[in-house]
Amino acid sequence: MDFHDTPEEAAFRAELRSWLSEHWAGRPLEGGRGDFDALRRWGGELYEAGYVGLTWPSEYGGRGLSPTYQAIYLEEMSRANAPGHPGVIGLNMAGPTIIAWGTPEQKERYLRPLLDGSEIWCQGFSEPGSGSDLASGRTSAVLDGDHWVVNGQKVWSSYAHKADFCILVVRTDPSAPKHAGLSYLIVDMHAPGVTVRPLVQITGDPEFNEIFFDDVRVPRDSILGGPGDGWKVAMTTLLHERGTLGFALSAELERMVNQLIKLVKEPGPDGRRPADDPVIRDAVAREWIEMQSLRFTNYRSLTTLLETGIPGPEGSGVKLAWSEANQRLTSLAQSVFGLHGLVSDDAPWNGFWQYWQLRSRGNTIEAGTSEILRNIIAERVLGLPKGR
Repeated sequence: MDFHDTPEEAAFRAELRSWLSEHWAGRPLEGGRGDFDALRRWGGELYEAGYVGLTWPSEYGGRGLSPTYQAIYLEEMSRANAPGHPGVIGLNMAGPTIIAWGTPEQKERYLRPLLDGSEIWCQGFSEPGSGSDLASGRTSAVLDGDHWVVNGQKVWSSYAHKADFCILVVRTDPSAPKHAGLSYLIVDMHAPGVTVRPLVQITGDPEFNEIFFDDVRVPRDSILGGPGDGWKVAMTTLLHERGTLGFALSAELERMVNQLIKLVKEPGPDGRRPADDPVIRDAVAREWIEMQSLRFTNYRSLTTLLETGIPGPEGSGVKLAWSEANQRLTSLAQSVFGLHGLVSDDAPWNGFWQYWQLRSRGNTIEAGTSEILRNIIAERVLGLPKGR
């Protein structure tokens, strides 16, 4: 395995690094962390510069590059401490699914505004009674003339409170076996009967949402695939979600490790630097090593993706390791402040580490709980028998 950039990749990296230096370095978001409109404008800048949809076919607005370029993009965005495009659900899940299953009319309608950030997407998969078991979902869609009439509830939907469209898995044939009775709709989030209820987290942010559908009328042609193809279409979505997830997670971890290193080099209230304490140096070194191990595991996964077109099982291990490493890292940062790190008023670093320690509690739940991921690794990687 060659970890060095090709001449073409090196040129792309240098170009992106230079662009970020000019357009992002030292630039704060206008309204801070929660300013979604500012993030959307930033996404538009990334699109205009040619850094959105790198791996998408050129006929659909992308650049037709290999996944290695997406990996480089994520690494350089982390290095610059720059936020990504806010339309992650659309770019990584909805868009590739529309490319694979959509009609020419659907591709023409949805792909361009998805890329430039003018329309935001969310995902309607999980339900209150079916988190990890997608096929047991009960949200229904009944055909009534030229419309599907949708009723039901979805939960844990990121960006739903900001979204314009939702990729929605529904049950259209209750008499069929559970995998065969599903269909996959594109739903306008502004349609009558759609209600979004934000779920406020311990951080105070409503990242996730409940979505309620009450007799929502969806045009008949807003279906990807055909009736009963929902499971296959959803597997396409999840396959693309996992394709470069590992690089996104390790890039985020690298950003946090770099912030941690910056933190421990700063003098504390007593004038001493935490980095001068060998115990703290060892703890920081452990997180740096963990970050590097995830990075090289991602390269192995990327090699599998390039050779086979299918992500390898490494993604489950990376997500598991990342979630626990991020929790350790944010806890370590808070411990550096001592009791001062626990106060809300006049919090060190303007509350940066307080916020991210609280946010990290969800890392071992979202995108596959640690328990589910350990089962996947045990059964599909190690070949161990299923638990009873």
